[in-house]
Amino acid sequence: MKSFFAKHDKARTHGLLVAGVALIVLGMGLLAIPWLLSLSRRQPVTPLAVVIPSAVGERLVPSATAVPSRSAPPMQQSAMPSTAATPVVVKEMLSATPTMADSGPETPTRSVLTPQETCGTPTLAPANLPVPSALPGLFSLRQRAGVVAPQSDMALYDVERLGAGWFLTGLTEQTLPLQVGMEFASLVEVLGATYSPGAETLQGLARAQPGALWLVGNEPDVIWQDRATPEEYAKVFHEVSAALKSADPTAQIAIGGISQVTPLRLSYLDGVLAAYIEQYGEPMPVDVWNIHLAILREERGSWGVDIPPGLPADKGILYEIGDNADVDILKDEILTFRVWMAERGLRDKPLIVTEFSVLMPPEYGFPPDKVQDFMTAAFDYMLTATDSDTGYRADGNRLVQRWAWYSIADRIYSTGNLFDPDTHQITSLGLAFAEYTASRQPGD
Repeated sequence: MKSFFAKHDKARTHGLLVAGVALIVLGMGLLAIPWLLSLSRRQPVTPLAVVIPSAVGERLVPSATAVPSRSAPPMQQSAMPSTAATPVVVKEMLSATPTMADSGPETPTRSVLTPQETCGTPTLAPANLPVPSALPGLFSLRQRAGVVAPQSDMALYDVERLGAGWFLTGLTEQTLPLQVGMEFASLVEVLGATYSPGAETLQGLARAQPGALWLVGNEPDVIWQDRATPEEYAKVFHEVSAALKSADPTAQIAIGGISQVTPLRLSYLDGVLAAYIEQYGEPMPVDVWNIHLAILREERGSWGVDIPPGLPADKGILYEIGDNADVDILKDEILTFRVWMAERGLRDKPLIVTEFSVLMPPEYGFPPDKVQDFMTAAFDYMLTATDSDTGYRADGNRLVQRWAWYSIADRIYSTGNLFDPDTHQITSLGLAFAEYTASRQPGD
């Protein structure tokens, strides 16, 4: 009899434990609902797409057969990195690093990445084109420095305090430029061989804002962003450009920014140029060239930006987490892209950097002071770096004409936030941004 009651007491205790655990799990689920709802409200345009190692040592591996749709922002599906989970791989170092001069524009040291995979050989334009006239108002610091607003909520923040002159966000927010007093770069969404909005809508928008800057897509080289093969992207660019130019011949059409400048990404762009010539019998009519500077791993099925669509490689440059704030890599990538442009007869085109930042969280070795140092060093370089062989001659041979920091406020990739997304107050990084622009453009 004693053993009978003991057995039932044990069973009753076990049942109470199970019930307690179930209540805890249910409570955690209820607490998670507001967080999930906040993610569901994110805008469909997510400028930075990256898959990085998770905190539990697992990896989110993108699948070629199950790529998330653009209605589900890729950034929701990425995991936060773990230094313990990072593979130990020796990165391929870039050879030379430009150095800042004590005075005057910076002259970078030549350092060129050679593409390892070739999608095609484009027909090159003449190397020495006439020097175009300077674009009005483009070259003040206010016009150079910009920001990315991934949430399309610029009006919530005191952005005027930053001293930036332009911003990038989703295409649908057509009234924002009037609200925040900054120039607006319009982004046409691309997905494979399709784009949105349609040609008729684009034409109406172009007529309403003559001379505007239009970005055709966002990271077409990334499989969970625009995921366009070179042939698909050439087709989309042709159709979007034709629609915009028919409505506004003064529209400035920029190519969608590749995620970073590496041999694989340059090979992807070579494939785009070749595909355009093959499909339309003429060079691709890009008014403004555009890049991102993400500094992320290139390895199929790993963290980072994976392999561009249509390329057979399984790996490229194997950057580590610690490289994400390496300003020397950023400098080399900018110069490399300018060399690539010059070799293809594109020297006399503006170059803009529409996204760069530190994506990794502070606990991975990126405290605020390190992020600030990276930001200001990058600003210094893009403001002053020149090259007599490859720079944009209409801008004193400068390598970069405009740039946009990521971001105003992002709840997921928050290390580079200029404002707090909850309180809407400016961050220490935002104060550093404002101090930089104020100290270099007196009276502007």
